[in-house]
Amino acid sequence: MNKHILIVGGGYVGLYTALRLQRGLRRELRDGSVSITIIDPQSYMTYQPFLPEAAAGNLSPRHMVAPLRRVLPKVRILNGRVTKVNHAARTVTFQPPEGDARDLAYDVVVMAAGSISRTLPIPGLTDIGIGFKTVGEAIALRNRVLHLLDVAESTDDPEVRRRALTFVVVGAGFAGVEALAELEDMAKDSTRYYRNIKPSDVRWVLVEATNRVLPEVGPEMGRWTLEQLRERGIDVRLETRLESCAGGHVVLSDGTEFDAETLVWTAGVKPSPVVSSSDLPLDERGRIRTLATLAVEDTPGAFAAGDLAAVPDLTNPGEFCAPNAQHAVRQAKVLGDNIVRYLRGQELAEYSHKYVGSVAGLGLHQGVANVYGIKLRGFPAWFMHRTYHLSRVPTLNRKVRVVVDWTLALFFKRETISLGEMEHPREGFRAAVATMRR
Repeated sequence: MNKHILIVGGGYVGLYTALRLQRGLRRELRDGSVSITIIDPQSYMTYQPFLPEAAAGNLSPRHMVAPLRRVLPKVRILNGRVTKVNHAARTVTFQPPEGDARDLAYDVVVMAAGSISRTLPIPGLTDIGIGFKTVGEAIALRNRVLHLLDVAESTDDPEVRRRALTFVVVGAGFAGVEALAELEDMAKDSTRYYRNIKPSDVRWVLVEATNRVLPEVGPEMGRWTLEQLRERGIDVRLETRLESCAGGHVVLSDGTEFDAETLVWTAGVKPSPVVSSSDLPLDERGRIRTLATLAVEDTPGAFAAGDLAAVPDLTNPGEFCAPNAQHAVRQAKVLGDNIVRYLRGQELAEYSHKYVGSVAGLGLHQGVANVYGIKLRGFPAWFMHRTYHLSRVPTLNRKVRVVVDWTLALFFKRETISLGEMEHPREGFRAAVATMRR
């Protein structure tokens, strides 16, 4: 009897679980007794730690993604969304990009849809806000920053200029600090090509509701990072909340008000909406409750890992694993092996990994790290950041392409061209049609 394994999500957990299954079930996949399907809106996996470098132009966006169909030749890839999981009936409702939704049956389901940005009902957030979780958002943000430098250079209105050159980042965790540091570094580097814009004209504001930045690297390294950001002229506002940004008018909880064209929202994540449309058990934070084996509690045939799963941290009793790539990649390997054991009626292994620490990039040749208690800053931390993440990029093909990008960057200046028209490719054609009508 054919067993169908359905993986919801093609990110870290989805890709690495499928890779593990391809190896562990080689014979079963060959004889057709097992089949694997991945459902994801995209046909690629994004290596998110490289989003800041892609946004800053240090890395080609195509080199930080892994094409699922090429990497997983024995897996069926369906592009679309899962809108409902009915585990009692062992079916999911699949909505493709075009056409009607349909139900797909499975024997084993892997919930690996990850997370989305956690937003708040702040006036105007959807007007100027942009997230920082996808390649599209990273490249759109890069184009926006460079486009606004063009706007500022081309206007005589001081208010328009000031508004264009003001950038706000909300959230001082990994995503916020790394995005801010890389983009600030890129903008500063770009000003050399503008006659009327100096680095000091570009204002960057970091807004954080707590009293620290980069809590993942510890208090000491967090304080050092804060000092470095402020030395670079970045306006860091701790214990401050964004109250409103309606019409581009930013209002902070400390009473500060100013205008800005761009706001990057990185203030946390929440589980993918698909979990709330399932009959799987959830915790108070909306995550799927799992055992240390990554099997869903009291739910045979269901597994979950990554950002949407509440996985017990065996190295820290009473706590759960943090939603980061370090855990996701390692969980996926255990998860893949456990599914093989489940299909063969064997005992499942428990996931246990002591958090080794964190590394963060702060722009070209700058970084901060706290790994196994060893604290590094500046160039050594930046080098460790690149080395670690290079080792985690899937496939040799992608590793080589990343190294080539970095090597070229040593000898050639990065590109500082805004290609914002890529986001609206039909505007020129529409304008030409309108001209003919007149």
